Amino acid sequence: MSTIEAAELAEARRLLSAVEATFSSRIAGQEQVRTALITTLLAEGHLLLESVPGLAKTLAASTLAHSVSADFARIQCTPDLLPSDIIGTQLYDPRTHEFDTQLGPVHANIVLLDEVNRASAKTQSAMLEAMQERQTSIAGVVHPLPEPFMVLATQNPVEEEGTYVLPEAQMDRFLLKEVVDYPSLTDEIAVLDRVAAGTLGPHAKDVHPVLTTEDVVRLQRLTERVYVDAAIRDYIVRLVHATRHVADVLGPDQGRYVELGASPRGSIAFFQVARALAVQAGRNHVIPEDVRRLRYGVLRHRLHLSFEALADRVRPEEIIDAVFDAVPSP
Repeated sequence: MSTIEAAELAEARRLLSAVEATFSSRIAGQEQVRTALITTLLAEGHLLLESVPGLAKTLAASTLAHSVSADFARIQCTPDLLPSDIIGTQLYDPRTHEFDTQLGPVHANIVLLDEVNRASAKTQSAMLEAMQERQTSIAGVVHPLPEPFMVLATQNPVEEEGTYVLPEAQMDRFLLKEVVDYPSLTDEIAVLDRVAAGTLGPHAKDVHPVLTTEDVVRLQRLTERVYVDAAIRDYIVRLVHATRHVADVLGPDQGRYVELGASPRGSIAFFQVARALAVQAGRNHVIPEDVRRLRYGVLRHRLHLSFEALADRVRPEEIIDAVFDAVPSP
């Protein structure tokens, strides 16, 4: 693996600064969401955004998507949405007496699944092959997805009527799960100022792309070359291993709160996220802080809490913090 030159990092920083500026021009605050979006893009992963309604989840996802000059598709998930509505289907053409393959909206560079938990489990599972294998199968024919490919999904945890819990298998395929919080007073005032100025709302101007797909792929290849020392890799594995043996690491009192820890996908996620954060910081190597920074996003959807944890109102973030405090950092 070749060493990353300073000029390459400077160019990456220039491109990412343009994306950050575009995001900030539409979204007031939400720096954590912006970091999660850019990190997921660099790490070639998928992102799940969760919050109560009205916190700009869809706007944040679409702003990132439109900042890239690429194919973008938005799928509004509903209970009657079918798998063929996502991946595509074959239609009979009476003029030629042949079947014609119509590719679905998932065949885009950036796909926004709005309110993904409103789709049925069968429809949600249709995304599994696309998210993991980056391909779809229609009538036995495999159709590769374009490069880059990224899924941004949003869900509302408040309403239960007409919603379906995401399968564990699909949750684990999201690189990060970011929980969007209410804006601060200052940020909410900034939202009203932008609505009054016409820069936010139904008549706001469209976002101008600042990246091409070639730029994105180049940034992703640069991220793959970031150096991760053996001590950092060992730290990542020990952290994920600790989530599987919480009772041994934190004691039986907290150990009873976790039924299942993170799979090896958790280790891979930490590895990819840390490299992406290093690129954003202008470094060609990973430091322990890169592992810690987005720890909630990496682990909160990979820890299966017990009924006792729910009864005692123990949040996954509390367990994650306790694990990080218990595992020595290099």
